[in-house]
Amino acid sequence: MEDNTFLIVGLGNPGKNYIGTRHNVGYGVIDILAEKYSINMKKEKFKSFYGQINMFGKKCIFLKPLTYMNLSGEAVIDAVNYFKIKPENIIVVVDDIDIPFGTVRIKKKGSAGTHNGLRSIIYHLETENFPRVKISVGKCPDYMDLKDFVLSKFLPSEEKILKKELEISADAVEEIIKNDVDKTMCKFNGMCIEE
Repeated sequence: MEDNTFLIVGLGNPGKNYIGTRHNVGYGVIDILAEKYSINMKKEKFKSFYGQINMFGKKCIFLKPLTYMNLSGEAVIDAVNYFKIKPENIIVVVDDIDIPFGTVRIKKKGSAGTHNGLRSIIYHLETENFPRVKISVGKCPDYMDLKDFVLSKFLPSEEKILKKELEISADAVEEIIKNDVDKTMCKFNGMCIEE
């Protein structure tokens, strides 16, 4: 297993209809990093758009799965098997409905909760031991079905906080690669973005 290779997976759904939806914040973080480091994310492989660069002396593979959310694990396992990446070096960037809006939470491992994308990844990797960068997308209102909520777009009033969440999440990904998950958790968990 490669110690020096990282896989950074931004979860989302492909296609114009899903741009800007709550479920696609993982894609948004990959886009920020791709722009910052001039990563070409146009290549298609591993059922994903994918790009590769060296960051902080480590080989970093970036994925935006094209499988649709519920089958994200198929894309992840293809890349993991090809590059021989250990689970601790797989960083999954994912939307979260259970943490307060305006927060980003780093987790070292854990269950999928209500998230089908994470459930698929855990199923294919056969482990829960991979770090996640969880981005709050707000709480589902009582009158809305969860599926409809995560596929809805952000309100104009939420955009400013969302932008900050995505920037912080990109910083957190860099921090995990540069240092480690524990240090990143100490640095970022507990931060709350003020309007």
